[in-house]
Amino acid sequence: MTRIAYHPEGATKPAAPLSPAVRKGNFVQVSGQIAADPATGEVVGSTVTEQTRQAMRNVLAALAAAGADETDVIMFRVYLTDVAHFAEMNAVYEEFLSDPYPARTTVYVGLPKNLLVEIDALAVVD
Repeated sequence: MTRIAYHPEGATKPAAPLSPAVRKGNFVQVSGQIAADPATGEVVGSTVTEQTRQAMRNVLAALAAAGADETDVIMFRVYLTDVAHFAEMNAVYEEFLSDPYPARTTVYVGLPKNLLVEIDALAVVD
């Protein structure tokens, strides 16, 4: 099976040696997505609400580029810089999902300056 990289149309190429999404067989792994404007790479928003919304848009765009969508996701991982942001992130996160919800792990980490959230996803496509 060949590993195939996918880049959302119109998105800037990552500065790091990674692909926004990789598909191998039925599996699609989306790299950690931050609140970056896809066209410019600039950080969008200064609140966890704004940044979660943009990060989720970026995750969904990477999924779509690889032929998947939110209903194919079996696992999300959310990385937050502050435990106090959990409820705010969770409210926005839920806007993007349908029941039954995928599994999720939320961890607290250090992210580069001005970033409050990063989200990655694992999907299985029929």
